[in-house]
Amino acid sequence: MKGRLPTPYWRLWWAGAIDNVGDGAFVTAVPLLAVQLAPTPVLVAAVSAAAYLPWLIFSLPAGALVDRHDRKRLMVCSQLAQAAVVTVAAILVATGEMHVAVLAAMAFMLGACDVVFGNAAQAMLPQIVPGPLLNRANGYQNTVTNTGQQFLGPPAGSFLFAVTAAAPFALNAVSFLGSAALIATLPPGRRSAAEHAPMHTAIRDGLRWLLRHRQLRTLAVLLAVNTFCYAMGTSTLVLLATQTLHVTAGGYGVLLTAAAVGGAIGGVVSERLVAWSGTLPALLASLAANALIFVATGIAPDLVVLAVLLALGGFATTIWSVLTLSLRQQQVPDDLRGRVNSAYRMIGWGLIPLGALAGGLVAEKVGLRAPYPIAGAIRGLALLGALPVLLATMRSPARRHRRECG
Repeated sequence: MKGRLPTPYWRLWWAGAIDNVGDGAFVTAVPLLAVQLAPTPVLVAAVSAAAYLPWLIFSLPAGALVDRHDRKRLMVCSQLAQAAVVTVAAILVATGEMHVAVLAAMAFMLGACDVVFGNAAQAMLPQIVPGPLLNRANGYQNTVTNTGQQFLGPPAGSFLFAVTAAAPFALNAVSFLGSAALIATLPPGRRSAAEHAPMHTAIRDGLRWLLRHRQLRTLAVLLAVNTFCYAMGTSTLVLLATQTLHVTAGGYGVLLTAAAVGGAIGGVVSERLVAWSGTLPALLASLAANALIFVATGIAPDLVVLAVLLALGGFATTIWSVLTLSLRQQQVPDDLRGRVNSAYRMIGWGLIPLGALAGGLVAEKVGLRAPYPIAGAIRGLALLGALPVLLATMRSPARRHRRECG
C-alpha cells in the first residue's frame, strides 16, 4: 500500500518508543523484585494479575471517557500519573520499604492508567492515519512496542536491577515524562456526542454495538480465551527460566528479547503478509501457530529452544494483534470507537488476572512446565470453536467486494 504516514503519527510513534523502553525495563524488574519479596508461584502471579485487573474493572467507563474528552489530554494525564506512581516505587525500593502487597497495588494503579491511555491511543490513531494505511501504522506501532518492551527494555531493566533494584523504576518514570511531552504536541482528539449523554447510556451504546457485531464479538471472546492462556503461561515464566532452566537475572532480560525479535519482524511484515495471503488465512495461521508454540514451550529442553519458541510466539501474536486492531478501527464509527474498543478489551483482557492466578496454581500444584501445554490445548480448542463464525463473517465481505468490482 503506497502513501506516507503523516507527521503526527510519527510523534505518536516516538512517544511509544520512549515509553516502551521504560516499560520494558519495568516489567522485567517487577517479577525479579517479586521473586525476592515472595518467591512462590502464587504470589508472583498475583502481582502480574494486579496489573491487568483494571481492564476488567475500569475498561467500560474509560471508553466512555475517551469518547467524551480530548483523547490527547487523557493520554498526557495518564502518563503523568504513571510517572508519579513509579517514582514512588523507586523511592520505596531504594529505601528497602517495598513489600509485595505494595508492589501489587502499584501494578494495579499503573494498569488503571494504562486502561485510559491504551483506549485513547487506539481511538485516536484513525484520526491521524488514513484508513488504507492502518495496517502499516498498527504494524509499526506493534514493532516499537515489542522492541521497547521486550528487546531494549528488558536487558536494560535486568542490568540496572542487578546494579540497584530501584534503577529500572526510575528509568520508567523518565520514559513516561518524555512520552507525555511528545504526545502534548499532537492535535487535539475529537469528541463525540457521547459527552452529552449520561455515562451509563454511553457505556451501554458501545457495549450494545459490539455485541450486535458478530465478527468483532467472536474475536473479542477468542481474545479473552487467548489472553487468559497467555497469562496462564507467562505469569510464572520467570520461575521456569530461573529455577528450571537456571537462567540468571541478566539472562532473563536477554531471554525476553527473543519474543521482541519475533514481534518486531511481525510488525514490519504484517502489511505485506496480509497483502500476499489475505486477512483470514493470516489470522487463522497466527492463532493456530500460537497454540502449537505454547504446547512446545512447556517441554522446551533448554534456553535456546525456549528463546526460539518465544520469538515465534512474538511473531504470531503481533500478526494477530495488528489484524484485529485494524479490523476494529476500520469498522467501528469514530464517535463510538472509544466505547466499543473499551468493551472489546474488557472482554478480551478481563480474564488475564484469572489466567495469571490459574498459571500460578497450576505451576505450584503440577509443576513449572505445566501451564504452557495446558494453555496451548485450550487455545487450540477455542480456535476450533470460533472457526465457523470467522470463516462465515470474513469471507462474506470479500465476496461482496468481488461482486461489486466485477
